[in-house]
Amino acid sequence: MLPFAEFGQTGHRSSRVIFGAAALGGMSESRAIKTLDLVTSYGVNHIDTAALYGASEDHLKPWLVDHRSEVFLATKTQERVGSMARAELERSLERMGVDQIDLIQLHNLVEPDEWQTAFGTGGVIQSLNQARAEGLVRFIGVTGHGLRIPSMHLRSLAEFDFDAVLFPYNHSLLSIPQYRDDVAALREVCRRRNIATQTIKAVARRRWDDGTESHRSWYEALSDSDAIQRAVRYVLSQPDLFLNTTSDATLLPIILEAAQGDLGRPLDEEMNRDIAEFGVTPLFDGAALDRI
Repeated sequence: MLPFAEFGQTGHRSSRVIFGAAALGGMSESRAIKTLDLVTSYGVNHIDTAALYGASEDHLKPWLVDHRSEVFLATKTQERVGSMARAELERSLERMGVDQIDLIQLHNLVEPDEWQTAFGTGGVIQSLNQARAEGLVRFIGVTGHGLRIPSMHLRSLAEFDFDAVLFPYNHSLLSIPQYRDDVAALREVCRRRNIATQTIKAVARRRWDDGTESHRSWYEALSDSDAIQRAVRYVLSQPDLFLNTTSDATLLPIILEAAQGDLGRPLDEEMNRDIAEFGVTPLFDGAALDRI
């Protein structure tokens, strides 16, 4: 059985494995429904998508007709201007065929100029606050990629009472001292304020180096089942963390199986051995590689 925990201050008890619905983006509708049935058969009750995840929101629509009340539904907007964010939110509602989204998140809010726009007059923060007052959304979160995002999340949390944050978390990235310190500081603030902490890139191996874009995920994931199990346990052994699944849907059964049973933290020697054996490298460098 999957582990469950209160999702911050939302009042929802979420599976600590959250289905990353980017996996649905390039699927046929029939395969998307089978994938959704698979993850929920394991007990997953929390779905995370985004307006820019291809056809993901569209593929959710027929499935949600019968299952909306069973899941906590989250999506994201990449817009920073309030009017544009409102329009994107309304499109998301229509695409998924729902009248309310549980969690709307600011997608990858990391660049300083975008941050100023988002928090300024007429920015996305004002717009989403209004949408929450109207009942279109229930909670508001912020997400991001790259080594800068934990410190940017701290800046965002100093300005607004977000209900959830999302950031990369795996052994390779946490071996970078500054990133590890920033993540620790962010987690402490979130624990103190009861803000849900979501993680991504748990099973990342490295960036693709074959020069093509025809992959299920923009990064290459681990493929060894034992290494994936250790990577999943590395996250879920921390009781305050939720794990968002990879967009490579072929790995879903392995991840879901790994999330059941013993969730003890793997030894550092085991994780370091996986790094050496499978050529695991950090996906981000704080500069050029932070942009995806």
